[in-house]
Amino acid sequence: MTKEMLRKGIGLILLVSIIALPWFTPFQLYLSIPNQLQSFTNSDDISLPVMGKSVSLEKNGSQTVRHAADMEVFQSSQSGNSEYVYKVGKFPVKKVNVSVYDEFSLIPGGQSIGINLNTNGVLVVGHHLVQTSDGEVSPGENAEIKVGDNIIKINDQNVTKMDQITPIVKQAGENNQDLQLKIKRGDKTVETKLTPQYDTDDESYRIGLYIRDSAAGIGTLTFVHPESKKYGALGHVISDMDTRKPVDIDNGSIVRSNIKEIQKGEHGVPGEKKAQFLLNDVKLGNITKNTPFGIFGNLEDDVKDSRWNKPMPIALPNQVKEGKAKILTVINGEEVEAFDVEIVNSIDQNAPATKGIILKITDKRLLDATGGIVQGMSGSPIIQDGKIIGAVTHVFVNDPTSGYGVHIEWMLNEAGIDIYEQKKEAS
Repeated sequence: MTKEMLRKGIGLILLVSIIALPWFTPFQLYLSIPNQLQSFTNSDDISLPVMGKSVSLEKNGSQTVRHAADMEVFQSSQSGNSEYVYKVGKFPVKKVNVSVYDEFSLIPGGQSIGINLNTNGVLVVGHHLVQTSDGEVSPGENAEIKVGDNIIKINDQNVTKMDQITPIVKQAGENNQDLQLKIKRGDKTVETKLTPQYDTDDESYRIGLYIRDSAAGIGTLTFVHPESKKYGALGHVISDMDTRKPVDIDNGSIVRSNIKEIQKGEHGVPGEKKAQFLLNDVKLGNITKNTPFGIFGNLEDDVKDSRWNKPMPIALPNQVKEGKAKILTVINGEEVEAFDVEIVNSIDQNAPATKGIILKITDKRLLDATGGIVQGMSGSPIIQDGKIIGAVTHVFVNDPTSGYGVHIEWMLNEAGIDIYEQKKEAS
């Protein structure tokens, strides 16, 4: 055998070994060992993978935060931190940091809420042509104003409402003056100049833009933090119906909502809750944030009472399991009810991300009433084993009985409720 053949043979063996390595059970077990485990006191036992007789699991350091029923199963006995190390002989191969926090509770929601958002400035939702004596033109488009832009100032004057625009445009047009616009475009601020044009059809000055200063809809309250009165709802961002972009808000409010009718969801056609609410009703709370994880703010009035209107502990992503659960939502009037669902999959996320839960509606009464997950159900809290694990967020268009949920921890982060920092301060 030549050296060249030997070299190729060794290379082939190494290549096959590398390809096959992920399929070996010990390697798969190694990959399944987390770098960190987090839990709450009085939670269910959590376990670490057993690596076999040749691999030991030892506690490193003097901190004792868990009582070990055996070396791979831990009980949440008290809050604190500890570290466990897998060793082969005397050599460490994997370290796991274990943190236990005092039980953290929220008041679950489920109530239907009316939502009113006021945009930051006025939102550009489209361009239109102005009929002038020289032909059709769109001043806004010529000024390179884009759909999704927020006009926040005109001639150094703050703009918050659409009805501010008309007199400013009229005055500039009659005086043959340009408008100096300050625009928020995503995270950037840009300035541009726009020349109003006289519309010969309706005999007025126009800027060639379709604009909007507010948005309204319905959703479901997810939680209320009993100490701070901070709340979270929806579980996803509110986007403009025309631009399909997240609404950049200045402020907003939530009010009580009464479900009058349900349009059932079907294959390829999402259903929806049809509700009645008045924007000038007594305000339940303000809206300070519109984020990928929902809307957030502070309650200023009491929400409608429900059977579940008392503190309930939360579960972290690593504590959610496949199997039975419930959602709290309203399908008639203002009554919050519990309905059976199945957790099909839950991703043990270590960083904020949406769509961490896949769930399926199994409750016959809810399926008969709604066909599954419908618009307006977003934000409905998901309860498993007496704990809030997340909120319903999206429906599968091709299967209205199934959809996504978001883990409750990420909604709390966006609400400005740091459950870990609070526990550090308390210890």
